[in-house]
Amino acid sequence: MGDVPATTGTAELPSGARWRTYGSGGPVTLVVHGLGATEGEARIPASGLRGSRVVLTLPGHGAAADPVDEYWSYERVARDVLEVADRVGAERAVGVSLGAGALTRVAAWRPERFERLALLLPAAVDQPRGSEVTGVFDLLVEAVAAVAAAEADDGALLREVVGSGLPAGADVGEYVEQRAATLRRLEPALRALPRQAPLTDGAELSAVGSSALVVGAAADPLHEPAVAERLAALLPAARLEMFDSAAPMLDRRAALRRLLTGFFND
Repeated sequence: MGDVPATTGTAELPSGARWRTYGSGGPVTLVVHGLGATEGEARIPASGLRGSRVVLTLPGHGAAADPVDEYWSYERVARDVLEVADRVGAERAVGVSLGAGALTRVAAWRPERFERLALLLPAAVDQPRGSEVTGVFDLLVEAVAAVAAAEADDGALLREVVGSGLPAGADVGEYVEQRAATLRRLEPALRALPRQAPLTDGAELSAVGSSALVVGAAADPLHEPAVAERLAALLPAARLEMFDSAAPMLDRRAALRRLLTGFFND
């Protein structure tokens, strides 16, 4: 998924978070995926960006090690994101869902850290997700637990829940199988993160100097469009783009790529 050039370097943090650098030269853009992202999905926002693209893989995903106990909080993830950003000298960053939340937390800590920020499908700002969205995560927890207890039909329930929110007719290939396999490692995160928020007060973003692009999805069952609207309103130099889609990373990929390359490459 996505056409990313050959790798130029990889590294790892003690937490198990890993990153891989594609391309060379400046600017350096850090890319942070969402919870349960497949390896191909995690690379999508890096496609077409000039300079070096540093794709971070969080613990429990892809080739990264499983995280330590109590890892899953926005603050803990944000500390890993900030450490990697500082190590690679990233001037820019793009985050999806959990990645967007972690970058929001980093921006509140260090308002001038990034020149440009793209925050895709933000899940929360200063309030946890709503009860309807949390209910979907509860179903995912139930499905993952059923697989672990050998009570499900080879993960059929988990695949059903993963596939239920995808756009009708979208060519998703092996996405459902791959995402379901990733989620099997992430039950603690599925329990913890929906009931958290990156910030305690949205006013923490008032000093952020980054030029920001916030991308929402009007029909996404897990990412309420009102969250993207609120985040864009709180960031002093933000622009909001809303896709009429349930999963723009899958069925609006070309348009999303044009949006990101326009924002970062201009």
